[in-house]
Amino acid sequence: MMQAFKRRIYGSLKEMAADLVWPLQNRARLRQAMRSGLVSVQFRERLMMAVTAVNQCRYCATFHSHESARVGLPQTEIRALLAGELALAPEEELPALLFAQHYAEQNGRPDPVTRQSLQTTYGPARAEAIETVLRLIRMGNLLGNSTDWLLYKISNGRWGKNDY
Repeated sequence: MMQAFKRRIYGSLKEMAADLVWPLQNRARLRQAMRSGLVSVQFRERLMMAVTAVNQCRYCATFHSHESARVGLPQTEIRALLAGELALAPEEELPALLFAQHYAEQNGRPDPVTRQSLQTTYGPARAEAIETVLRLIRMGNLLGNSTDWLLYKISNGRWGKNDY
């Protein structure tokens, strides 16, 4: 008997479509988050790895491990981030990384008090840039996991790896 698929996937095609349309409707916000310097490339990769550790997307874990190494993160920190451990991250980034884990655990719906704390810590513009990065990686994680879910279903559990 095939086990249940354990990783988070999209709950509906409507949810997936909304996520796919969002970047097209928010190009200015994306540019601001990715190119303005509000979130450094190393910080961005740490955020992406923190979310990926929660959502367990094997495609994003592989890609962002390589990307993190390319931008200069040490292998020990990359392994720790993928394991959900934040001890090796810069202290200034810890509130955002904890928020990233919370964001992923809450499936992109963070607690309003926690969101306000992020804005208080980093300011409105930087907090918005951080949330934009988190929204993008969540979308990537769920797309990857949903692809694996489909492979898992059509192959009766032989493809799409149900482990991380």
